[in-house]
Amino acid sequence: MVTTQDIKSAVEDLDARIDRMHKRDRLGALAFVIALWITVLFALVSVWPLVTVSMLRVILLISAGLVLVFNTASIWAMLSHYADDRDFIYGLDLKHLDEMRRQKRI
Repeated sequence: MVTTQDIKSAVEDLDARIDRMHKRDRLGALAFVIALWITVLFALVSVWPLVTVSMLRVILLISAGLVLVFNTASIWAMLSHYADDRDFIYGLDLKHLDEMRRQKRI
């Protein structure tokens, strides 16, 4: 027979697993944004001396800035959406992962 304590324990375990998955996703997204900024800025600094036309430099700066701003904003929005719906998103993922593990053991 399933007791109230068993249900409470299962819910707390699920919440802890969801928190861990959400934290890993946030760290991964942050690492990606940092790597993106480093890569784009490195490319910009590396190419800068080769570009001698001032208008091309302006275009290069604007386009690099737009890439960084839009990608950073989209990842920020994704993380915000994940935070709002994290119980549904990660709960569903964990349900499928648990089912796959059960099927492997059988």
